[in-house]
Amino acid sequence: MDAQTCLEKLRYVGVLNFATVGLDGTPQVRCISAIHYTPDTLYFFTARGKEFCRELLRDGRVQILAFTRYKEMIRISAKAVPVPRAEQKKYIDRIFAEQPYLSNVYPGDTRKIGVVFAAGDLQIEYFDLGVRPIFRACYTIGSGKRKLRGYRITDRCIRCGKCLRVCPQQCIQTGAPYHIQQAHCLHCGSCFENCPVQAVERRT
Repeated sequence: MDAQTCLEKLRYVGVLNFATVGLDGTPQVRCISAIHYTPDTLYFFTARGKEFCRELLRDGRVQILAFTRYKEMIRISAKAVPVPRAEQKKYIDRIFAEQPYLSNVYPGDTRKIGVVFAAGDLQIEYFDLGVRPIFRACYTIGSGKRKLRGYRITDRCIRCGKCLRVCPQQCIQTGAPYHIQQAHCLHCGSCFENCPVQAVERRT
């Protein structure tokens, strides 16, 4: 698995959930399918009058979420920016060619009300619930930044085994100290809550 494979999987999902920061500061979520994919960038279409467009122009931060039929979750964190004016028509026409239903929504020249945004500096989180133990990974594209999440076991560990017994995925290895296999961790916090000496710390 790598970043490009994750983007390729999104093509087969069709409709993606886009989360933005609302104009009033509240979270907002939309389903978007007017998307063009390249190996390192997502391009998507919306209308200039929509609050979605205004939110992106004001803030730009967006999270994109998909869940595949194979129980894989893919979450992308990015900054979306408008495609340069000189390239807008090219990308609008490309998206409409790839998504023919859009011509029913914006027939003829009415598509000119649209604007295409690009998200190219990506943090991609991949999470496969269809295997045991579960598998997760984080990838970046461009200057996307990787954020550490979940938990770690510190040198305060007394090797009592309590964390291992309460871990749903049995992803904790014995040692001095015990060690969490991050690729299989649910980030559920059970080890954190049950450690008798507070040896488990959040990674964020």
